[in-house]
Amino acid sequence: MKKMSDEEYARKLTEQVIAQGADRAAVLAVSEIELDAGFRSLCESNACGNYGRCWMCPPDAGDIEELMEEIRTYENALVYQTIGLLEDSYDIEGMAAAAEKHNSLSQRLKGLFEEEDFTKVLHLGAGGCHLCPVCAKVDGLPCRRPEDAISSLETYGINVSKLAAACGMKYINGQNTVTYFGAVFYFRK
Repeated sequence: MKKMSDEEYARKLTEQVIAQGADRAAVLAVSEIELDAGFRSLCESNACGNYGRCWMCPPDAGDIEELMEEIRTYENALVYQTIGLLEDSYDIEGMAAAAEKHNSLSQRLKGLFEEEDFTKVLHLGAGGCHLCPVCAKVDGLPCRRPEDAISSLETYGINVSKLAAACGMKYINGQNTVTYFGAVFYFRK
């Protein structure tokens, strides 16, 4: 059987991801993704409250230069986004529901990439790992679900707004919406 071209394969992957619940998806060469170690300082400001409290977030996720170097070892990235509708810009419950929908999609996509023929895969999501209500790190315990845990795109130094533009996606999708991004980095056999 003839191996699918990279273009055909990218089309197949994006169709599968949209069928799983993504609003948009695109495949991008890793060489087109801008990496910036400066994102680590954003994490260090601890605006999200996860710095030092989650195994998948800095500083425990690893050295930023090493994480960016790891990204560069992949050939392509399947980037996907979900868009949640909000009642208004203060709809915290709506934002949480949209985040849960996105995180659920991210977990489903892991199965998609386990079924395919890849040399290696790295899945990054939105805003850190959200599998456990409280990360085991808080209690000084090892990760409870290391095979399912997902770090954020920003943890690896990825500028998500520029990633969106490179994929032809909007970073902000209008008033009363919240947009989340994820990406699966892969090297195909």
